[in-house]
Amino acid sequence: MIDFDKWSEIMQALKKNRLRTFLTAFGVFWGIFMLVIMLGSGNGLHNAVYDNMGDFSTNSCFMWTQTTTMSYKGFSRGRRFNFNNGDTEMLLQNIPEIKALSPRLNGWTNTEGNNAIRGDKAGAFSIMGDYPAWNVIDPYEITQGRFINDIDIKENRKVIAIGQKVVESLFLPGENPIGQYIKINGIYFNVVGTFKSKKGGGQAEHEEQNIHMPFTTLQKTYNFGDMVGWYAISAHDDVPVDIVETKARAILKSRHKIHPDDERAIGGFNVAKEFRKMNGLFLGINTLIWIVGIGTLLAGVIGVSNIMLVIVKERTKEIGIQRALGAKPIKVISQIISESVFLTSLAGILGLSSGVWLVELINRSLANGGGDMFKNPEVDIKVASIALIVLIISGAFAGLLPASRAVSIKPIDAIRQDK
Repeated sequence: MIDFDKWSEIMQALKKNRLRTFLTAFGVFWGIFMLVIMLGSGNGLHNAVYDNMGDFSTNSCFMWTQTTTMSYKGFSRGRRFNFNNGDTEMLLQNIPEIKALSPRLNGWTNTEGNNAIRGDKAGAFSIMGDYPAWNVIDPYEITQGRFINDIDIKENRKVIAIGQKVVESLFLPGENPIGQYIKINGIYFNVVGTFKSKKGGGQAEHEEQNIHMPFTTLQKTYNFGDMVGWYAISAHDDVPVDIVETKARAILKSRHKIHPDDERAIGGFNVAKEFRKMNGLFLGINTLIWIVGIGTLLAGVIGVSNIMLVIVKERTKEIGIQRALGAKPIKVISQIISESVFLTSLAGILGLSSGVWLVELINRSLANGGGDMFKNPEVDIKVASIALIVLIISGAFAGLLPASRAVSIKPIDAIRQDK
């Protein structure tokens, strides 16, 4: 049963000095409120970064040619060179750890003026020459038809897969682009597939302006010879891509007469290394959030303990009279701990509710306007609830010291003590 007299005493004790009670409760409220906001913000940043990656293979790397910086085997420094089809064959034959290898040629970019025409419609798009493996390393969502396949590569077919923005620019709403022809820099290509990006924000919009054709078709049709622009390579899941990258660099340096110690002749980007750095960054952010959040909560709990000490001191004579009339120590202790838990719980629940409400408000605002660097600042309600439970338990412990002090004073001494 509910002890109404006990709760009446608790409310009277807290109302006796409302400003002090409010400031103490606000310390607890602010602690859990800020913890929820910081957790939501950390998750919002995390979600945005990972959403911008889509299903990109994190165990992958990229390599391209640069200028040599060391002379070697009769070649002077400052020499430029290109990868070629022979390099592709050598990499596939000598590195069994490769899961997917996609040489690529960048034909034209969307900043060079209109390069694609269909009827009376024209647009500027990025034209890529790719292997099917590209859609393994950086997958698209195929909305109609298919992506480039191995037969397209072998037979140098004049076919293309186009992004959603290309479809919207060159075709009427509801018109089926599959089987239609687009003229790219004077040569007609048959559309065999359309796609959407799996990434978020501006990255998705950029990718959906791409046109992909078979790598060999771009080489032969536009007189690129056997040149390869750059490589995208992914390793098998149980093999670090660092091993593949090291072997690939050694092979490519040997084939192009580059000094083994020339680290700048072949440029590169190791996605796995950057992914590890990113994970480390988010681990550091989450650790900092919990350190600051727990510190703020601890300050609030200490504030509760202090106010209970003051309340006990003010009620020393009252407690002495209760003890003299036969009140057991456990009753006095439970009374003080109940006050502490009530104050902590009320402030904690309000702080948790306010924090979740604000995070949800921010989430809805971003859903309408959005941003590439902040998305869905969600809060794990389980984590927040555990934090609240820990806070309430801490509130109980915060009342233990004042309660122990209260029962340690002899009733006769407590009655005699002046306020």
